[in-house]
Amino acid sequence: MEAYKKWNRRSFLGGLGLMAGSVFSGPKLWGRPQKSVASGRGLSRDVYEDLGVTTIINGQGTMTMLGGSLIPPEVEAAMDAASRHFVSIPELEVAAGKRIAEMLKLPEGYSALVTSGAAGAIQCGISGVLTGDDPTLIQRLPDLTGMKSEVIIQKSHRYPFDHQIRATGVKLVEVETREDVRKAVGPQTALMFFTNYLNGAGRIKVDEWVKLSMEHHLPCFNDAAADTPPVSHLWDYTKMGYDLVAFSGGKAIRGPQCAGLLLGQKDLISYALLNNSPYEDTLGRGQKVGKEEIVGMVKALELYLNDDHEALTQEWWRRLDTISRQITRVPGVSTAYYIPAIANHVPTMEINWDPRRISLTPEQAFQLLKNSKPSILLEKTRIGLAMNSFMLQPGEDKIIAQRLTEILRAHRV
Repeated sequence: MEAYKKWNRRSFLGGLGLMAGSVFSGPKLWGRPQKSVASGRGLSRDVYEDLGVTTIINGQGTMTMLGGSLIPPEVEAAMDAASRHFVSIPELEVAAGKRIAEMLKLPEGYSALVTSGAAGAIQCGISGVLTGDDPTLIQRLPDLTGMKSEVIIQKSHRYPFDHQIRATGVKLVEVETREDVRKAVGPQTALMFFTNYLNGAGRIKVDEWVKLSMEHHLPCFNDAAADTPPVSHLWDYTKMGYDLVAFSGGKAIRGPQCAGLLLGQKDLISYALLNNSPYEDTLGRGQKVGKEEIVGMVKALELYLNDDHEALTQEWWRRLDTISRQITRVPGVSTAYYIPAIANHVPTMEINWDPRRISLTPEQAFQLLKNSKPSILLEKTRIGLAMNSFMLQPGEDKIIAQRLTEILRAHRV
């Protein structure tokens, strides 16, 4: 679990010879280096204002609807350097996958693929299991005539992203118990699928599910899209024996929002790539990942593995404390803390108030914050609001505290 601490921080790009070492030397950059200032509508420093789009203070976390996360300047620089050369995308994918496997100390025989988000990882990963390296089968998807066509999933693990599974043409076979799994396995079973953030909802847990797949000699897939932090989850599930694991690249890892990671057995990773862009006449042709995103994803992972995660966690707590101290000065307001067990596993704060002392519904509070200048997005709960702070930028905790205090005071009874 401490494997990442041994990584020597060599730049992935240095290893491939794609960019000069000067990109990562000197002071940190807060934007892409430019030889000239871009101009014209939509090209100024205030690109969103030019387009009439409202920017948001994000207290909800790494939400795809909000653009995921903000990439570090080092990743911007790596992507900029990658944009200056042509390369073979398949060759780059293989090299990037090898480097990622080395960084994560994945088990022998495992590699990785940079995909178009975790959703893209799910689709191309399952496609590869179905087709292998047979070009005829790859071109035929989602027509599964003569092929294995069933994926076993727990009933409680059905979720919006199983659309990516179904897009391959398979039928989802729902189970609830271990005995159900044994009855469901048959000649048409292609693999077993686990939805990691729903681990607590199912009767078969994450470690038991993979053991069942081994018992039945079936590939096993784990969608762990938002399951970092903790950083150790990047290698925990492959070490459990999962054949394929998907992660979002543009969430806590802070890579490009359109990127993801598929970790898994080398043969399955190679089949996934064959079912994906840049190859034509494939189900995944539309899930294009550019050279910039591939390089940026590897650089983001390098940075993430070398972050001081304890210091980051303490900073996230400090931001919540700053907000709590100010808003709880309003009579009737209280706060409480917790950390979600899975997905956005970061310090989170509930904000509640006594409706006898403050005449304000959670929906009204949410809308007033959303309509503020700048716009602030927190989560609604049944009796109040909730927020995390790990996507806040410096000083935004103070803006939230001030605006929320104004709203709560304005609605005192």
